Amino acid sequence: MIIRRSRRLAAIAAVAVLATMVTACGTGSTGSGAGASQSQSIPEAGVDDGTTLTMWSRAPLEAQAKHAVEAYNSTHKNQVSLELLPNDDVEGKVGAAVQTNTLPDILAGDVVRVPYWAQQGIFQDLTTEINDLPNKADLQQGHIDAGTVNGAEYTLPFVTDISVMVWNKDLYKQAGLDPDKGPSTVQEFHDQAAAVAKLNKSGVAGTYVPGQSGGALVFQLFPMLWGNGEQVLSQDGKQSLMASDSAKKIYTVYRDLASTPNGVGAGSKEETGATWTAPFQDGKIGVMPYPYTAVSSLFKNSPFDVGVAPIPGVNGGSSTFLGGDAIGVTRSSSHVAQAWNFMAWLMTEDAQQKVFADNNDTASNLKVLESGYSKADPRTVVANSTIKTGRTPVSVNFNEAFNAAGSPWQLLIQHAIWGDGSTVDADNTAITTVLGQ
Repeated sequence: MIIRRSRRLAAIAAVAVLATMVTACGTGSTGSGAGASQSQSIPEAGVDDGTTLTMWSRAPLEAQAKHAVEAYNSTHKNQVSLELLPNDDVEGKVGAAVQTNTLPDILAGDVVRVPYWAQQGIFQDLTTEINDLPNKADLQQGHIDAGTVNGAEYTLPFVTDISVMVWNKDLYKQAGLDPDKGPSTVQEFHDQAAAVAKLNKSGVAGTYVPGQSGGALVFQLFPMLWGNGEQVLSQDGKQSLMASDSAKKIYTVYRDLASTPNGVGAGSKEETGATWTAPFQDGKIGVMPYPYTAVSSLFKNSPFDVGVAPIPGVNGGSSTFLGGDAIGVTRSSSHVAQAWNFMAWLMTEDAQQKVFADNNDTASNLKVLESGYSKADPRTVVANSTIKTGRTPVSVNFNEAFNAAGSPWQLLIQHAIWGDGSTVDADNTAITTVLGQ
């Protein structure tokens, strides 16, 4: 824990150094915000002149990143050299590169971390370029909003990952459940998971919980509140609302399953997120919220039939966590016009179709979402339908409050599910304290 904290503080300190550099050195007139501004205009489509561009992306999104880079490189003079970073190494790698001004030309990062990076000056100001996109209105806006500071826009969507409810239809049949109907409320989620638990099959559980992964937990649980028409954070992102009556109902459902034989999968309490999708893939879990980027590959390769539905709200409705990665041009880049060529191209309908829709992944272009999946698996269409009600939480200190190892959110879940639930209010106050720092 001390080592993790030291690395995180080092990364934050490094970004602070860059913020000072931005204040001292930023020039130009495009937009206003924390990052560098452009002093020269960039063509609407950028520049494609044979430049080699460097790009960093997170390893969990390897397939999507490779699809994008390979499609671009095969049709452009510019060439993107992609480096994949292990998820746990991103903060340290970016922090070190900030200190030496050796960030890549293009940086893709977890959308919940992007607000902090944008505020601290890691990205170049692309307000004019983004607003001049002919199809900006057709783009998923959550990843643009995440990279907006004081009206200046720094990022575009890269990979849109969404959370959905999945269930094992084979286990549902064995449990006497309708295999074609997933849960439509949180209570139905509980009841269906409990029915699978009662099968008392070796190694099989009703659901699975990534108990030590704050990031996976928000991906799973936030939509249950959004679907109910509720918020998870205050509008300014400085107050946690995760001690509401509806939130406590969610914790109670999971706590009851945790105390039920076979209710939650073995290892749930200790799961750090490294293997949180594996138990369902192995056919050992009845029903659980799940990242869609890990679902589509199961359609062809899974030995059991997979059901897909939106994540239900506490009392009905549905939503999704608009996760994944946003993308921007870093302050270190001397090839902004060329990097913009890649970003602008990726936003086009043709690129979104080829890179994402044709691979059963979620496009960020809304027109492609509506019409580009006629040949896709019907479950992909169901998943895409959740985007209209999906949300992305925006807070500068979100990572420290929710995602980081040992975060107060992670502790809230540990106490609420595997404890007696009596510390939810105090734990929620601890989250608010970190958000407001």
